[in-house]
Amino acid sequence: MKVAVIMGGKSSEREISLKTGRAIVKALKELGHEVYTFDLSPELPCKLLELKPDKVFIALHGRPGEDGTVQGMLEILGIPYTGSDTITSAVCIDKDFTKRILQRENVKTPAWEVIYEEKDLEHLRWNTFPAVVKPAREGSSIGLKVVNSLSELKEYAEKLLKKSGKVMIEEFIKGKDLTVGILKGEPLPVIEIRPKKGIYDYESKYTKGMSEYIIIKDEALTKKLHEISKKIYRVLSLKDFARIDFRLSEEGEIYFLEVNTIPGMTELSLLPMAAGAKGVDFQKLIDIIIYEGEI
Repeated sequence: MKVAVIMGGKSSEREISLKTGRAIVKALKELGHEVYTFDLSPELPCKLLELKPDKVFIALHGRPGEDGTVQGMLEILGIPYTGSDTITSAVCIDKDFTKRILQRENVKTPAWEVIYEEKDLEHLRWNTFPAVVKPAREGSSIGLKVVNSLSELKEYAEKLLKKSGKVMIEEFIKGKDLTVGILKGEPLPVIEIRPKKGIYDYESKYTKGMSEYIIIKDEALTKKLHEISKKIYRVLSLKDFARIDFRLSEEGEIYFLEVNTIPGMTELSLLPMAAGAKGVDFQKLIDIIIYEGEI
């Protein structure tokens, strides 16, 4: 198969995307595919039309790339690609939109509020602390911070607004970070994330040794998380692969946090780790993703 891998891009997650892309390229070549690599550029549509690939593997993180823009371009060009479609990608890049949809489907999620501009901060009456403040449309926990007072919240939200344009304030749930990878609609083993600094931010995600990862053995908890994850996959019309993040409260309640439509594929990435726990090595994982159908 002639496969084009798009990686890099202009987002704040460029370096992670390049790592993801290089790992995917290596696996595709080892599988015997004819592989071509591209960065995101204005010339990309013409290059793809000239190449005529059988499939594009999108290895972009953040915006543009994970937000439906590249997916829409490929649909116009008539080129098949990996992952979720334009509409699903556009919805899931926005944590606020995603939570609104899933809340209507009775998926439990932490309370939240959205700040669109600085004047919204003047009337903000948030009184639950600690609270999580983060950009609504970024991945890799970029910009995420836990705040402990209204003054700290307003100060940090004001900084984020200048960079991201839409900021989300979310109830902080005391408990554990859990994540569920999904491959072709089937949930993978649940992973608990134990960040050494207490919060799973960008540094904890991408610095080796900063977090510990444990495969959950609790069958009842795994069953609940798998049921919720399959519902989310279906409701949001996710495709091929995804990763869904949760918080397990100290009282045992499961809270949905966000969806990653193009999960990382680096040496520290959680989807390959979960697949490996099910006996699916990295090559096989990539092989499953690029072909249509179920596992």
